[in-house]
Amino acid sequence: MRTIVRDRLKRLRERLAERRLRAMLVTRTADVGYLSGFMGDDSWLLVAESGATLITDSRFTVQAARECPWVARVIRRGSMVDAVGDVVRRKRVRRVGFDPTSMTVAGRSDLARALGKARLVAVRDVVSTLRMRKDALEVRAIRKAIRVAEEAWAGFRRAVRLGMTERRLAAELDHRLRLAGADAPAFDTILAIDASGAMPHARPGDRRLHRGSVVVVDFGARVGGYVCDLTRVLFAGRIRPHARRAYETVLEAQSAGIAAVRPGALLKDVDAAVRRVITAAGWGRHFQHATGHGLGREVHEAPGLSARAGKQRLEEGMVVTIEPGVYFEGRFGIRIEDDVLVTRTGRRVLTGVEKDIGAMVV
Repeated sequence: MRTIVRDRLKRLRERLAERRLRAMLVTRTADVGYLSGFMGDDSWLLVAESGATLITDSRFTVQAARECPWVARVIRRGSMVDAVGDVVRRKRVRRVGFDPTSMTVAGRSDLARALGKARLVAVRDVVSTLRMRKDALEVRAIRKAIRVAEEAWAGFRRAVRLGMTERRLAAELDHRLRLAGADAPAFDTILAIDASGAMPHARPGDRRLHRGSVVVVDFGARVGGYVCDLTRVLFAGRIRPHARRAYETVLEAQSAGIAAVRPGALLKDVDAAVRRVITAAGWGRHFQHATGHGLGREVHEAPGLSARAGKQRLEEGMVVTIEPGVYFEGRFGIRIEDDVLVTRTGRRVLTGVEKDIGAMVV
């Protein structure tokens, strides 16, 4: 891990040097963990030419020493910004980069006051750009999260019963994730029955599972700081004709999207490959969101696979979701999602949960 962290810090310093910066204050929790190996929260990292310094508090004294002994550590007693100001003055840094997307206006004002003569320089998304391409350690971590999620899914499938509510079913899956080894669910599990499924980010409620119901399940596991993200659709007892056609269309669209994934492919072209299938079926207006997103330490990371992605292209090492869906207000929704690694010559689907329509009946 020490070698990997050193390489990540080196690449960040190279990006900063291009902007004539000698230091950057990293405040987003996921970025701090990526650059240091620290798994806690409420901590910032100052990356300078002379070394990296983790600024945290006494709750994390032991954890920080254990998880990132290769960076200097400051255990603050006062405010975070005052502690950062002390470190900046000690290192004699004149200009400090920061990511404005991860700091409030009030936070920036307080930090500027604490830094005194040192000047803040906005450097947007520099760390998140580095994080887009996963190294071998990160891919292994994501695959471990996937294995946990898939084990939980298998147990959950066996536990599904007619009459269970969305809340009860979501709680069952979350419990299975923990039993399988997840540190936590990757996000609030989406479990939506029938009309609830027409809302892409529905919250589990009191709607009950009945014969003929269509169930959208969007879930993932967080393991060792990394996450996975899967969506599957279950049919209770039987599949209605309209739901069957919608499912088969979305599955075909997802297959087209996955086939379009390769290094150098425009993000918007992957989105277009998916959208063409759904539009040809007459349901273009029912596809309400982008085709996918990056994932790693966070569930939603760059890049975003959408028609608005401009000239951005896929690169080897990126891990993205491919998740088309169609949503019929008042009736049901269908979404199918898998995690895909961009390889040197194409792609590798990391998730292996069944999605053949015959296997989705419970």
